[in-house]
Amino acid sequence: MTQAAQTIIRNGTKPSIKGPEAWFTGNVRIDNLFQIEEPGRAGGAIVTFEPGARSHWHAHPLGQILVVLSGVGWTQCEGGARTEIRAGDVVSCSCGKRHWHGAAATTAMSHFAVTELLDGKNTDWMEPVTDAQYHAGPLVTE
Repeated sequence: MTQAAQTIIRNGTKPSIKGPEAWFTGNVRIDNLFQIEEPGRAGGAIVTFEPGARSHWHAHPLGQILVVLSGVGWTQCEGGARTEIRAGDVVSCSCGKRHWHGAAATTAMSHFAVTELLDGKNTDWMEPVTDAQYHAGPLVTE
């Protein structure tokens, strides 16, 4: 059997879901756009964070790329500075590095996230980012 040269996943065919409390703090919406079938392994989703909402600490076995679509957010790798991200920014999260990302305290943020599966898994979820961690230290804006 010959595989089709293209597959089109029509907009609106996958419902939005609420970001699970096991993975996020605050109001988060996930629009899972695609997960490529083997031998491919890339998947992508648009994640929208209301002000103050953020992911829990997590890591990706093969890394993650975030493209900020709208708003203003914050991200932090463990041991590093909390950094502002804005629409148009591209963030590369290294393989296996603990990090979090989400909206700024007073502004919503949406990003397009791309991850790859390794042995059927794209994310290792960990504990919530506390309010103290979310607001800790200086905010890098450059």
